[in-house]
Amino acid sequence: MVDQAGPARLSYRPRRAPAGAAAGPPEGRDTPLGLGGARDGVLYVPEGAEAGAPVLVFLHGAAGSGRAHLRAVLAAADRYGAVLVAPDSRHPGSWDLIAEGRVGPDPAFLDRVLAEVVDDPDLGVDPGRLAIGGVSDGASYALSIGLCNGDVFPTVLAFSPGFLVAPDRVGLPRVFVSHGTVDAVLPIDACSRAFVPALERAGYDVRYREFDGGHTVPPPVADAAFRWWLGVT
Repeated sequence: MVDQAGPARLSYRPRRAPAGAAAGPPEGRDTPLGLGGARDGVLYVPEGAEAGAPVLVFLHGAAGSGRAHLRAVLAAADRYGAVLVAPDSRHPGSWDLIAEGRVGPDPAFLDRVLAEVVDDPDLGVDPGRLAIGGVSDGASYALSIGLCNGDVFPTVLAFSPGFLVAPDRVGLPRVFVSHGTVDAVLPIDACSRAFVPALERAGYDVRYREFDGGHTVPPPVADAAFRWWLGVT
């Protein structure tokens, strides 16, 4: 189980960047994080990114990697100038809560990733527009970690999540959830339709979107999530 006093709580806390500390992130950057060895991750800075860019920590699905699953939101990041950070889980199968049935080494790695990327003065991103999100297993983990760390992540973006385990929650992050009505991998009735109403009753600002399709992230859905996150009208 996730325990607020345990490892589900991140030690990282966003820092306020000094005014004028950076002219803006280096454009067109697509590099390994350089933090995790064989399982590492990727930092993606789109061409249109500006100083104070929003940043999304994006978590991959089962048996995947940050680079392999980043394409699900790449076009939206390019369109809205959002920096993407896509770490790899410490287990090759999935995130610790799924692979081990408990929280393990992944939050400590997320702490390192956040400290290296969000606090990097050369990137100059806006910690006030920091979000965590993911697809499939990554969406489940983003929900679980995000709701336990609402003081770190103001927004959670969950594409086709399977579950939510966060008994000890901190803050009230905004939550976007999408799910395909014919998802054969994580069926919608047992997943999003089961816990989204509970989140709404608990007082969370939830934007829920169902679509005709399976276990995927259609480009219009990714675009809608980014627009909602960033307040684009």
